[in-house]
Amino acid sequence: MAPEQSNKLLSQEATARILVVDDEPRLVSSLASLLRGCGYDVTEANGGKHACELIATQQFDLALLDLRMPAVDGFAVMAYLENQQPECGSIVISGESSFTAVSRALRRGALDYIRKPFDPEELIATVKGVVGKQSLLKAHEYIQVRLEKSEALHRYIVNSSPDIVFMLDAEGHFCFINSKVESLLGYKPVELCGRHFRHILDDRDVARGIYALNAPDISADNPRTLEIRLKTRGSRRATRHFEITAFPIDPQSWTHNSRTQGGGSGQNASYYGTARDVTERKEAEAFINFQAYHDLLTRLPNRALFKDRLELAITHARRERQKLAVMFLDLDRFKVINDTLGHAMGDRLLQAVTQRLESCLRKGDTLSRFGGDEFTLLLPSIHSNEDASQIARKLIKTLKAPFVLGEHEVFVGVSIGISIYPEAGDTMDQLIQNADIAMYNVKARGKDSYRFFSESMSVDSTNRLHLERDLRLALERGELRVFYQPQVCAATDRIVGLEALVRWQHPERGLLYPRDFLGLAEETKLISRLSEQVLDQACRDVGQWIRAGHQDLRLAVNLSPVEVEHPRFVETLMDRVNANRFPPGNLEIEITENVIMNDLEQISQKLRELADLGVRIAIDDFGTGYSSLNYLHRLPIHTLKVDQSFVKAIRSGVDDACIVNAIIAMAHGLKLEIVAEGVETDKQLEYLRTLGCHQVQGFFYGPAQPATDISKLLALTTVPTAVPG
Repeated sequence: MAPEQSNKLLSQEATARILVVDDEPRLVSSLASLLRGCGYDVTEANGGKHACELIATQQFDLALLDLRMPAVDGFAVMAYLENQQPECGSIVISGESSFTAVSRALRRGALDYIRKPFDPEELIATVKGVVGKQSLLKAHEYIQVRLEKSEALHRYIVNSSPDIVFMLDAEGHFCFINSKVESLLGYKPVELCGRHFRHILDDRDVARGIYALNAPDISADNPRTLEIRLKTRGSRRATRHFEITAFPIDPQSWTHNSRTQGGGSGQNASYYGTARDVTERKEAEAFINFQAYHDLLTRLPNRALFKDRLELAITHARRERQKLAVMFLDLDRFKVINDTLGHAMGDRLLQAVTQRLESCLRKGDTLSRFGGDEFTLLLPSIHSNEDASQIARKLIKTLKAPFVLGEHEVFVGVSIGISIYPEAGDTMDQLIQNADIAMYNVKARGKDSYRFFSESMSVDSTNRLHLERDLRLALERGELRVFYQPQVCAATDRIVGLEALVRWQHPERGLLYPRDFLGLAEETKLISRLSEQVLDQACRDVGQWIRAGHQDLRLAVNLSPVEVEHPRFVETLMDRVNANRFPPGNLEIEITENVIMNDLEQISQKLRELADLGVRIAIDDFGTGYSSLNYLHRLPIHTLKVDQSFVKAIRSGVDDACIVNAIIAMAHGLKLEIVAEGVETDKQLEYLRTLGCHQVQGFFYGPAQPATDISKLLALTTVPTAVPG
C-alpha cells in the first residue's frame, strides 16, 4: 500500500464518526464527551427513534447503543443500521446481561458488548480496537479489489493480516504460511512448511479437519468455513480456537514471490486459507453458558442444570428398571450465622460447606445449589434405600465439625429429605417436591437428621400449607390472644408475676394452643411478627395493671431461639418495650439453656446488655438442657424455672423429688429466685414451701386466663386455689 493510502487509513481511524444512542440524555452526553476527548467525531442521539433519523441523513463508522429503549429499542436500531449503512459497525452498551440478549446482539452483528456500569478506560480501549479493526477490514476489502492486478497488494494483506494465512498442496502439506503463526501458536513458519496440516490440529478435531478439506462441494465460490482447535507449540493440552476458511485454487494462476513474509513460496499450492483466532469469543460464550447453568459462588450446578440431569437420570432408570434418589438439603443455623457475621462470611461458609459435601459423593452424583442455603443431590443408579442412607449419614457427619471463618468458629447442621424413584414419584417435580416435604418433616422433629418421604408426610404437608395460610391471615386479622398464668408467692399466695402465653382463636378450629402452631411460625419465619403482637398486647395489659397500683407486678415472656439469636435482638426488644411505655424493670424474659449454649459468647453479651437496662433474665425448663453451673455463675441470671416434669415427681417419698431438692438448693447458693412450674396439688405446694421455693405457678391456681379474668384476680388479696388439696 502506498504511504499516502496508509496515512489516510490512520487519519480515518483517528477521526472516526461515532453515533452514541441511549434513552438517558445524561449518559449520552457523558459518553460523547469521553469519546470527543479521544479525538472522535461524535453525534448524539436521544433514543432509538432519533438515532434512526440521524442514520437516514448522515454517515457513521461506528454506533454505540443501548438495547433497552422505549419505542424503538437497540435491536431495531441495529437492523435499521444494517439496512442503511452496512459498513457501519456497532457496539452494545447495556445493563441487559442475559445470555439471550447477548447472543441476539452478537447475531445481529454487534462487534462487542459492554455491560453497564462501564469502565471508561475499558470502553475507550474497546472502541479503539473496534475502530482499528474496522479500518483494517476496509483496507482488506480495498486490497482484495486490486488483488487480481497487483501482487504487491496481496503481499500487504498476507504480511499485515491479523490472521494466519496458509497454502496447502494437494496432499494437505503446508507450502506457505505467514509469520502470524509464530505469534499465535509459537511455530516458526519454516518448520511447518512441508508438514501435513494435521500436525497442528487438536487430536479431537483431526477427522473434522480432513473431512472439511476433502468435501466434494468446496470451491472458490463456496469456501469451507469451520471452527476448529489448534495446538500451540510444545503442549498438546494448550489449544486455541480458530475459525478456518479454506478453498481450492488453480496452481497455475498463483504468482510466487519470495518477498512475502513467512515460510515457503506457495509453489504447488492447491488450497488457500486463513485462520482467525476466536479463542476469546469462545471463552466468552463458554462463560456465559457456565453462568446460565451454574451457581457462581459455589461453582455447583444450579437449579436448571440439576433438573436437566434429573430428567436424564429418570429416563435411564425407567429404561434400566433401576432406582435413584433425590435429596433436599437445608442448612441448620445458617441464617443466624449470616445475619450475625455478615453476607461475606455467609458466602465463605457456603463455599466451605460445598467442599465438604462434595467430598462425600460418588462419581456421577450431582450436587447443586438450589438457592440460598438449600442444596439438592441426585444419586443415580442406587441398589436400595440403604445406599442413600449411607450418603446422608456421611453428609451429616462431615458438617458436624466446626467451620473456621476468620476469627470465628461456627457450627452448622443439615436437615435432609430423601425421595426414592419410583416409590416417591416418577417425575422430576414429584421427586423434588417430596424430598422437600421430607426435609421439612426432619426440621419439625429436631433438625440435623434425614428422613425418607412417605405418603403420610404428603397429608401432613397439605395440612401444614393450609395452617400456614391461616396463620398469615391470623396475624393480619388480629386473631391471636394473650392469656396469663399467675406466678404466685409460695408464702403469701399473692400474685407477683404473670407469664404471657399466646393462644390463637381460629375461626373454624376454635382455640389453638402454642404446640399447634409455634413450630410452624418458626419454620415459616412468622415468629417475629407473632412475638411482636404478643409482646405489644402483654405490655399494654400488664402496664395498665402496674399503673393501677400493682407497681411490683412482673411480666414474664417466652422468646424463641430465632428471636434471641438475631443480631438486633436487644435493640428490637427494647424498641417494643419503650413504644408501649412499659417499665423495663418489670419485664422478665424466659429463655432455655439450649439457646444460651448454642452460642454462649454472643448470647452472653446480649443478656448483659438487657440486664444493664433493668430487664430480668429467667432460665425456662431448667434441668432439661445443659444445666451448667459455669454459665449460671457467669451470666446475669435472676430466676430459675423448675421444669414441671420434676415437680410432678413430687409424691409421698423424698427420693422422687431429689432433682427438685438439688435445683432449689443450688439456686439458694447462687442467690437466684425459684419458680416451680406445673404445681397441681397441695402436697406439691407444701413440699416446695418446705424447701424454700419462692414462687409457683400451675393448675393449682388455675390455667392461663384472659386479661378480663386476671383483672378480677388482681383485685383479691390472695389467689384462690382451683384444685382442692
